Amino acid sequence: MESFDVVIVGAGAAGLFCAAQAGQRGLRVLLVDNGKKPGRKILMSGGGRCNFTNMYAEPAAYLSGNPHFCKSALARYTQWDFIDLVNRYGIAYHEKTLGQLFCDDSAQQIVDMLMRECELGNVQFRLRSELQSIERADSAFTLTFANGTLTVPQVVIASGGLSMPGLGASPFGYQVAQQFGLKVLPTRAALVPFTLHKPLLEQIQTLSGVSVPVVVTAKNGVSFKESLLFTHRGLSGPAILQLSSYWLPGEWVTINLLPQHDLSALLAEQRAAHPNQSLKNTLALWLPKRLVECLQTLGLVPELSLKQLQSPQIAALTENLHAWQVQPNGTEGYRTAEVTLGGVDTRELSSKTLEASNVPGLYFIGEVVDVTGWLGGYNFQWAWSSAWACAQAL
Repeated sequence: MESFDVVIVGAGAAGLFCAAQAGQRGLRVLLVDNGKKPGRKILMSGGGRCNFTNMYAEPAAYLSGNPHFCKSALARYTQWDFIDLVNRYGIAYHEKTLGQLFCDDSAQQIVDMLMRECELGNVQFRLRSELQSIERADSAFTLTFANGTLTVPQVVIASGGLSMPGLGASPFGYQVAQQFGLKVLPTRAALVPFTLHKPLLEQIQTLSGVSVPVVVTAKNGVSFKESLLFTHRGLSGPAILQLSSYWLPGEWVTINLLPQHDLSALLAEQRAAHPNQSLKNTLALWLPKRLVECLQTLGLVPELSLKQLQSPQIAALTENLHAWQVQPNGTEGYRTAEVTLGGVDTRELSSKTLEASNVPGLYFIGEVVDVTGWLGGYNFQWAWSSAWACAQAL
């Protein structure tokens, strides 16, 4: 049986990158995964073009029970380091919005790059190989597979979170952490669309497919200025996905439907120029007509002409459109969530090496750790940074 210096569990972004880095440092690396091909989540990310990093990646864009934990890894392997690697492979890319970098062609290019980096490090792969158990004795780990066992001095868990179970997501990494006495913080779906309570959903289903620029704000005051998309299940779009990481069940969210405008000032101007114009037609100058009609159905927009508007009605209308209060029913869950919030408690790990403080030789990297980035390439950057930091310590 071949011997290895380290086994890395999970052939996603973090696992592939860690394996490549460790292999290129001269370690004998085995990468195992239960799927039939590596980088499955990479391939379908960013609409198949892989939003591989963000030019503005910084610790403030990450949620964690210990917000300082991610600083070391992010500072030592930055977005610019990964961009340099992408450039070395001649992969063309573009900034879509807000620093989000996507491949011009295909996410397959990122997977091919990582696989080539693994080749350079002589990384061995075992795909379609389910790890059944890990035991530790005499400072070594015995890994049991269906076809035998393997003993190694170091194990890296890069098995990801619970999001997108269709791509093989499992709680394996959390179970390993708990087995070795590490605390795992409660997990939930993040970067995920909201569902709505039935009465509201039935009234706004006519808006499915309508997108508007908004500012959405959570109960804790965190807000995002991006687009909102109405769907047949509820609310989605970048603004909602971002906010979902900060929302807790039962809370209301505030939606400013006219973030670029001062509605009362606009109405005063239009009233002076077109007093007989209906309020509905006036609002349709700045909002999709279907949305205005729906807001009327919800009782948020009165059926009046501009000259009929009184001060109290203008005040109420301004409040309704600049601070529309919506209470989500829930989220679409892990099925469509891009990432998992929570995970292995960072207080159990070294921020420099990602090694478990009380279990020498056991490491956790990527999404399985309680570090969750914003939408837009931040989670991939955490994968690269945490993987690199871990690989240097192996």
